Amino acid sequence: MQTTTPAFPSGAFRDLAPGVAGMALVGSSVTVSHALVDAPLFGVQAVRYAAAALLLFALARAARVAVLRPRGREWLWLGGIAASGLVLFNVAVVRGVAHAEPAVIAVAVASVPVLLGVIGPLLEGRRPSRRVMCAAPIVVAGAVLVQGTGRTDAAGVAWAALALACEAAFTLLAVPVLRRHGAWGVSVHAVWLGALMLAGLTVLFEQPSDLGSLRAGQWAAAGYLAVMVTAVAFLLWYRTVAAVGAGRAGLLTGVAPLAAAGGGVLTGGPVPGPAVWLGMAVVVAGLAAGLRPARAAAAPARANRTGRVTGDDRTRTAR
Repeated sequence: MQTTTPAFPSGAFRDLAPGVAGMALVGSSVTVSHALVDAPLFGVQAVRYAAAALLLFALARAARVAVLRPRGREWLWLGGIAASGLVLFNVAVVRGVAHAEPAVIAVAVASVPVLLGVIGPLLEGRRPSRRVMCAAPIVVAGAVLVQGTGRTDAAGVAWAALALACEAAFTLLAVPVLRRHGAWGVSVHAVWLGALMLAGLTVLFEQPSDLGSLRAGQWAAAGYLAVMVTAVAFLLWYRTVAAVGAGRAGLLTGVAPLAAAGGGVLTGGPVPGPAVWLGMAVVVAGLAAGLRPARAAAAPARANRTGRVTGDDRTRTAR
């Protein structure tokens, strides 16, 4: 009797689940961030990342996780994560929506799987996976259907392109340092470096005293972004990147638009239309195609009476 291994081994679920949860939290930030539209950009983000850094330090200490001090070129990689994935990304999103509908920025960011599927494996010293390369455009197409398209101008396109590059850099720049620092170390160092950068921008371009005018709801939104979307989501995301690689993890960014659409409904927004439901189905199909590992037949070979293995009982491995 021949049996096969499950399409998704339990180990694969354990590796991918943190990334799915992390991207769901990132998607939820779209709804929460609406409360901060009229708040000081750099000041609020500086407080957000400073609070997240303190929380990460405390959690690492409680979990007895050693956070190693960066050395040499590691400072450049970690500083790049902070500058691009934290500082520039937030600027691109906020400034971009002034020139383009939010859907335009979201669709650009949803194209990240294509970049990660190609560049990520190269940074890891591997060839891009054919399975991931075929699935990435499917995930992007589904995300486009979920978010739709919108009006924009030349500046909006430029900000959208910057947001895409920064989102990809958030993962790609972590690849060289994840082996030594792990998810905890990369998250901690990137967040406190980002907090310092944003604090400097606050002093240069804003009035720190403006933070005193924030309403209770805005502080609550900033707190949610600090705890769930930064501290928790960063740890979950980098854990999956370290476990499965940047290429496969990049496909999970397609979860964020789904979470954003669902969050909008839960907060009183309109129920998604047919195109959105179709987009969700396309994203799920793309994720299933790209993340499903190759199947392998695991049945033990049976010997006939002469002690030889029969042809029907040989173990075959699917390509």
